[in-house]
Order: sequence, then structure tokens, then C-alpha cells
Amino acid sequence: MTVPRTVLVTGGNRGIGFAIAEEFVALGHRVAVTARSGSGPDGSMTVSADVTDAASIDAAFTLIEAALGPVEVVVANAGITRDVLLMRMSDDDFTQVVDTNLSGAFRVVKRASKGMLKARFGRIILVSSVVGLLGSAGQVNYSASKSGLVGLARSVTRELGSRGITANVVAPGFIETDMTSELPEAQQADYRKSIPAGRFATPTEVARVITWLAGDDAAYISGAVIPVDGGLGMGH
Repeated sequence: MTVPRTVLVTGGNRGIGFAIAEEFVALGHRVAVTARSGSGPDGSMTVSADVTDAASIDAAFTLIEAALGPVEVVVANAGITRDVLLMRMSDDDFTQVVDTNLSGAFRVVKRASKGMLKARFGRIILVSSVVGLLGSAGQVNYSASKSGLVGLARSVTRELGSRGITANVVAPGFIETDMTSELPEAQQADYRKSIPAGRFATPTEVARVITWLAGDDAAYISGAVIPVDGGLGMGH
């Protein structure tokens, strides 16, 4: 990006979200993260927020706008999992995941769009997953929520595309995070065999695709799903 922007990353206190915020800070942007606990990287502003609560999101945006200016780039990254096989999955397991991962992104995008429409500029980036399109046993809830982000981004593109606002989806595959490092070594090896690249991605590799999408070079890309999965989900 040529101009420093005000950037908000939801769920920016760990894993991919932390790496995304770190990358935007390194590029000289004004960065805020939302977190339910913990904090974002050095040089970022951390605001407590719960994406399942519209009032909490509104309050977070108000604080960020006062400190850093209107949000120009929003990365909806906050997400949870409740993995369980379909027959054992409770209504609560399903609705909680959808409310956080999909409805949460909707609430954040809706609030961000106010300032973006006024400025006639905005970059909306939704962090999905390879399983949003590939599917995954035991993840009916998570997969459905991540797939829904595609429809959200594409509809936002049709509504707001003429106002200098883009909306795109990034779909990471397996990433080196605390979660994957806790998996048994044999299971990690199995996963690596299914990935043409033969390895997991680093969080920074995902983050750099996102900072590129937020920049001037990607101004004509909207409604796209960009996989960062080493070839795992090809054709989906």
C-alpha cells in the first residue's frame, strides 16, 4: 500500500490474526485488533470486543475511530471451532460457531461499511478456510460458517463495488499455529501428505496475501476467493 491506512483485525491476539496485524504494523499502517483476551502485536491498539454482540462491536469501532481515524481496511478473522460429528452435534454447537464466524463477520462488515461509504474507499477481507469449500468430517458447523463468507463477500461486492470498496475472501489451508503443533506427529504427517506443497503454511504467508489484497495493486479484485493452502483445495 502506498498510503498508511487505518486497519482493524478481529481476533488479532493470536495465530493468524496476530501475524496479520504484525504485517500491517511492519508496513507502517495504523493497526487496531479486537480480542476477547490478550493483546495484539507491539505497535497495535488492542480493543476488547465480542463479535457476537453488535453493541460491543460498535463501541470498539468508536474507540478505534477516535484514536486512529475511520477504519479503511477490515480483516474479519475472529473464529471458533466446535468439532463434533453430525449425529452428535447439538444445535448449540452449530449456532455458536455460525454466530461467531459468519454472523460475527456480518456485524463487523456492516459497522465498517459506514465509514467506508463516506470515504468512498474500503478493503474488506474475510478469513475463511479451505474446508469452507472442500468440506471436512466433524466440521459441518465450521465448514458452513466459512463457506457463508463467500456469499457475504460477493453480495457486498455487488452492493458496494461502485463506491471504491472491495470485499474478498482468503481461504487458508493448514497453518503452523499452536493448534496444529498440538496434533500428534503421525496426524501431522498424514495432513502433510494430502498437501501438494508437502508442508504447512506459516502465518506470515497468509498475512502477506491479506496485506496485498488491502493494497493499491489489488484495487480491481473483488468477490474473489484466494486459497493459501499449498494446493490442498484445488478445483473447489
